[in-house]
Amino acid sequence: MSYVIGIDLGTSAVKLLLMDRSGKVVQEVSKTYPLIQESHGYSEQDPQAWVEQTVAGLSEMMNHFPGNAEDIEGISFSGQMHGLVLLDDHNEVLRNAILWNDTRTTAQCQEIYDVIGNDRLLEITQNPALEGFTLPKLMWVKEHEPNIYSKAKTFLLPKDYLRYKLTGELHMDYSDASGTLLLDIHTNNWSEDMCQALGIDSDLCPPLIGSYEQTGTVLPEMASITGLSASTRVFAGGADNACGAIGSGILEEGKTLCSIGTSGVVLSYEASHDKEFGGKVHYFNHGAPDAYYTMGVTLAAGYSLSWFKEVFAKEESFEDLLAEVDSVQPGANGLMFTPYISGERTPHADASIRASFIGMDSSHQRKDFVRAVMEGITFSLHESINLFRNNGKKIDTIVSTGGGTKNEHWLQMQADIFNADIVKLSSEQGPGVGAAMLAAYGCGWFDSLKQCADEFLQIEKTFSPIEENVQTYEELFGIYRHVYEQTRELNTQLLPYRK
Repeated sequence: MSYVIGIDLGTSAVKLLLMDRSGKVVQEVSKTYPLIQESHGYSEQDPQAWVEQTVAGLSEMMNHFPGNAEDIEGISFSGQMHGLVLLDDHNEVLRNAILWNDTRTTAQCQEIYDVIGNDRLLEITQNPALEGFTLPKLMWVKEHEPNIYSKAKTFLLPKDYLRYKLTGELHMDYSDASGTLLLDIHTNNWSEDMCQALGIDSDLCPPLIGSYEQTGTVLPEMASITGLSASTRVFAGGADNACGAIGSGILEEGKTLCSIGTSGVVLSYEASHDKEFGGKVHYFNHGAPDAYYTMGVTLAAGYSLSWFKEVFAKEESFEDLLAEVDSVQPGANGLMFTPYISGERTPHADASIRASFIGMDSSHQRKDFVRAVMEGITFSLHESINLFRNNGKKIDTIVSTGGGTKNEHWLQMQADIFNADIVKLSSEQGPGVGAAMLAAYGCGWFDSLKQCADEFLQIEKTFSPIEENVQTYEELFGIYRHVYEQTRELNTQLLPYRK
């Protein structure tokens, strides 16, 4: 029997999946590590913690593996995007990694716009300059830690450093590179224009490689520590969202992913890099060959529901909180919620906007508020789908993952608001499964990732839109879209009063 391992290097934990040729998850292991937040807006991690916990996870997995180490043919990776790992000329880490959710680089983002210009930036990278991206982090280190920057020989993203420690090979795949703001998405090369204009040495940029391409084998010393075979092939892997798309079967036009976690993501397959979205959505390289994906983000998706539960139903389960949602008609009896409790990302990149309940009266019960929160989250996600459709995209099938799949009424709500078939998969290990699929494809088990998805992924249930509800939600969505403009100035005026 042959196996592959998918390693998903997240922000709070590394998750490892051992999968066989049929796509069955044979083993799962998870190991946590801490965030380092020394100042307001700072978010860092020690890269060595990723390595130690991954090695511990692999060792635990191999201790319970019934076969021979040689039966594990390949390993690949999914990883948190945008994080900066700086290495010296001995490939030693120079400082803690600065993570995707670190917000210290506002001034550097403005400098990028001042030097490059918004139009030119979008022309090269297809993305706006946001604090989370890697380039502003490089610029911050150059400005504030020049002694460290002067010693830097190369930079990597988190999963690339982990892979380097397992193989001794330095690479970055295109899906992660496209999230740095340094990749020319048209040529799939590092942008000399961006580097020269901003004073970044282009030699810092590592060699580029496809997500499905081999990047060596397991180092003998790592094989000895973990119990893996030194002949096990290691493949580049991809960004977590790219791997999540692969692990959800988003591998052809018309296929879209809606993932509701703490934040919410709407991700859609693109066959080319030349569609125009004006920087309102992210545009990244896919992990699949010669493909791309566009992505919109709701900052507080599941978090909005968690917040409501924490404040108004702290002692109850989510199941109890949502128990009566099906008894409330679409529109929550005239009550509407905008999920801006942490600001918003798509289509309003606005850190100051805050949430609203609109239309409250004395007849409303808690179940109306719960439904309004769920509808508001889904309306926010629909903003991204609406953007895609307005730019000519066909979206007829949406794979739903995350917390939004835990309640069938919410799945039906998604079908009605998105006006598309909503698919729930039997297994929800998106990024980790996507990493394992890249290894399976790289090992030659399948002729394409699509063929691999057909074997690995099974549909549990499909929810189709109910026409009457679709019409109601179309009208309500029109109202929802006005709330942002109507409350933006009010929220700005309230800023001085926030703690």
